[in-house]
Amino acid sequence: MSYKNRKSNYPLYETTHFEDFRELVENVAERYPDRPALVYRNNPKDPEPSQVTFAEMRDYVRDLGTALVDMGLRDKNVAVVGECLVGWVYAYFALLATGCILVPIDKELPAAEIAAIMNKAECEGLIYSSGVVNKANEIRDLVPTLKNFIEFGPDPAVTAEYAEHMDSVRERGAKLFAGGDNSYYDYEFDVDRLATIVFTSGTTGKGKGVMLSIRNLCSDMVQGMYNFQITYRSIMVLPPHHTFGSTVCFEGHLAQGCTLYLSSGTRHILKELQEFKPEHLVLVPLFVETFYKRIMTTAEKSGKLPMLKKLIKFSDGMRKVGIDLRKPLFKSITESFGGEVKMIICGGAALNQDIIDFFESIGIVILNGYGITECAPLISCNRNEYRKTGSVGLPIIGGKVKIIDPDENGEGEIAYSGPNRMLGYYKDEEATAEVIDEEGYFRTGDYGKILTEGEDQWIYITGRLKNLIIFSNGKNIYPEEIETEIQGVYGVNEVVVYAGESKSDPYKEIIVAEIYPDAEALERRGITDPQAHFEKAIKEINARSVSYKSVGKVKLRDTEFEKNTSRKILRFKIDKTID
Repeated sequence: MSYKNRKSNYPLYETTHFEDFRELVENVAERYPDRPALVYRNNPKDPEPSQVTFAEMRDYVRDLGTALVDMGLRDKNVAVVGECLVGWVYAYFALLATGCILVPIDKELPAAEIAAIMNKAECEGLIYSSGVVNKANEIRDLVPTLKNFIEFGPDPAVTAEYAEHMDSVRERGAKLFAGGDNSYYDYEFDVDRLATIVFTSGTTGKGKGVMLSIRNLCSDMVQGMYNFQITYRSIMVLPPHHTFGSTVCFEGHLAQGCTLYLSSGTRHILKELQEFKPEHLVLVPLFVETFYKRIMTTAEKSGKLPMLKKLIKFSDGMRKVGIDLRKPLFKSITESFGGEVKMIICGGAALNQDIIDFFESIGIVILNGYGITECAPLISCNRNEYRKTGSVGLPIIGGKVKIIDPDENGEGEIAYSGPNRMLGYYKDEEATAEVIDEEGYFRTGDYGKILTEGEDQWIYITGRLKNLIIFSNGKNIYPEEIETEIQGVYGVNEVVVYAGESKSDPYKEIIVAEIYPDAEALERRGITDPQAHFEKAIKEINARSVSYKSVGKVKLRDTEFEKNTSRKILRFKIDKTID
């Protein structure tokens, strides 16, 4: 489906302007003092959620920030590790609003890896949740530069003896502020100074410390919010240590006055959707795919799948003549999302177009976007009523894209320049020089093309350069392109495409599709020979592809692929031998 209902002069949305995080917090508290900013449960079993208004959040951030300055942490590197609790949000804004350098770290990493990152960043402070106190106990003996420990969590009484609870630190800051300490407000920001170091987890086993400034972070959301219009109620389900979660959800949403429900985790998300009834969601493709599979599985189990397909076909036909019946026709499905979701902002990896079209058909718009940590992270996004099939959208206002070394089809490496482009990699000038060209463009490592329509540049992504398969015939094969096709085959849970490695014949060249099947789905349809089922399906895919992209071997596995905490498959850990 191509969205021709809007023209290239589709107007920009309103956005909230702020140059630093203190201004963000102050402005939104002034505009919406009594509106809930954060809704959360300290414990998933709590009967009722708690909430914090924008005015209360402003006061907490100011008081905590005042105490952080008093502790000598301004201009110092401070790590934050833990679950997405309200304390994480307070730490995020307080550190960035007072001139500290935030170092967000994945709580799922082993203590030794967390300590290694903190040592590389020479962290002097650690703000952590009570849920990772055992790791904090190990870390304090492994990071000699650490001087300050702040613990956040629902129960101040269980704080480790070497740490202060965040509420106590905040209370001390409140007394300082009431006594005339105005260090929080007197600070003059240099928006181009280092504000955060985000260590990428990567899928190749090599992470780097991405240095982002206040200007990088703030411009990304101020400029990005011109492109799409959010609603005023959403659920935060993304990891807070990633820029997609922190910049887009914490910064971008709260700056606009959006109320965020902090999810207690994937096990609780369906219940939270019913209770909070969000109007839009920000998700990675894995969540969207999971929702899609659950809908289809439920329909198939109940025998209603054929009827669902007929209703979609009927509804799509009626929409073409201006009659929208999606709300009543698909009410039973959309109610599983709380009944109010109208839009999903999705990014982080490729999403099958068939899934995007399915959600559009039942009344939920998916805005597919593109971002990367090095660009804070948003580069482009489709717009609410101006979208292109297969595209990751238009660059944010002020951003520029180009294609490096395009081939005959206009495809090459995507490069980006804008005020949200990173300062560089922490303590790694060589790696920085490799990715930032002489014109100041960041080489994303993604391969794709740009199609121009009027003044608009639509970005299309083919795959990652580091995953590129190059055979002796000189043809470039991007596995993501083939994976997206295979993902649509019934019974595929996960798939990775790669060049198989033969021990017996080092010159043997073959494309392998390794599949983790959905055993329950296969059993439900009476498919007793998964190998034959998938080989037949992929033979059909091969028939409609160019010959050099044909999959030569289908390999099944019994367990899901190993992933990082962003739920991205760790390709470098896959055994690629074929004999």
